[in-house]
Amino acid sequence: MSRPGDRPVLIHRLIARLNVGGPAMHVVNLAAAMNEGPWRTRLIAGRIEEDEGDMAYYADELGVDISYVPAMARSINPLADFKTLVHLYRLFRRERPDIVHTHTAKAGTLGRIAAVLAGVPVRVHTYHGHVLGGSYFAPWKTAVFVFIEQQLGRLSDRLVVLTRRQAQEMADELRVAPPSKFSVVPLGLDLERFLSIRRDGDAAAARAALGAQEGEVTVGIVGRMVPVKNHELFFDVVAELVNVSPAPVRAFVVGSGERQAELETLVEALGIHANVTWLGWRQDLEEIYPALDVMLLTSHDEGTPVAVIEALVSGTPVVARDVGGVAEMLGEAGAGTVVSRGAGVSEWARSVIAAAGEAPGEEVRGAVAGRFSVDRLARNVTALYQVGIK
Repeated sequence: MSRPGDRPVLIHRLIARLNVGGPAMHVVNLAAAMNEGPWRTRLIAGRIEEDEGDMAYYADELGVDISYVPAMARSINPLADFKTLVHLYRLFRRERPDIVHTHTAKAGTLGRIAAVLAGVPVRVHTYHGHVLGGSYFAPWKTAVFVFIEQQLGRLSDRLVVLTRRQAQEMADELRVAPPSKFSVVPLGLDLERFLSIRRDGDAAAARAALGAQEGEVTVGIVGRMVPVKNHELFFDVVAELVNVSPAPVRAFVVGSGERQAELETLVEALGIHANVTWLGWRQDLEEIYPALDVMLLTSHDEGTPVAVIEALVSGTPVVARDVGGVAEMLGEAGAGTVVSRGAGVSEWARSVIAAAGEAPGEEVRGAVAGRFSVDRLARNVTALYQVGIK
């Protein structure tokens, strides 16, 4: 692929919305890192829903401008989706990007179609997770979505996944595309504020700030209140811990979303409302992790959960369900406890009690921070693009 003169390579990086979570941080970090020297990046995003946390502040902090597409949103809406497709097509035709790199399902669908229609030379898509495994929709609907992804795979020059397990699943099990079309590129995050935590000195102050009492076992969950995060299991585990733990139990819930009222009702029904503290969305997670004896991940599915990475780098023990790339990630880190998908609350409670106090050491924290650093991410993606634009 040739470009006139010495013009920098123009990347249009597209995400459905900058809601709180790993994909938003990932794309903002890439946009900031690849906007100098031989690279120029335009970050394009749709709008968040009313019940979602907005991470536009993070882009502002890194000096990344956002080009908004008002019609693009999470929900399927034929008219809005058609407007988005036309908007993207016209933008790509006008600016002639060398690469269109899409993230998340809605942006991946509309962005890749628009890029093909506009004649964009290189088209890349990153799967941050997926709902194609069969447990979310009726079988016929899952089959339709898999078929769509297979056709979109044909329109893509490269498909990026976050873990080797995800690559195997997408290529061998779902047959979205041949294995040769997939590249594994882990998340890249700014983790310095978590690496600087000193648990010996910071834990007591963090616990006091959150109202945890001396001697309480503190557990937490961090994430959007959406079905895939499976907060029900978390609260069931908390209820079991209240019954079996030799020490009082305090649970901290970070996040919000469409299911908050429903989950508050569940907590009341379980009789654990006095043990649960709702913290809402927090931008100061470096003040939360040191207060936790254990961070739990109970999701139905994940790509690479950011909360697990942040907790490990903070020195907080993790107990996580065996979903997505979690087992691979914790195995490589040599830290954390993986609980099988079918485990009951008794097994979860035993794992949490055993994990409390077993904080990841400095060597583990540093290794995890390096593996998921922004510098490493930028190097990986630069290498990926350099192959594609030769």
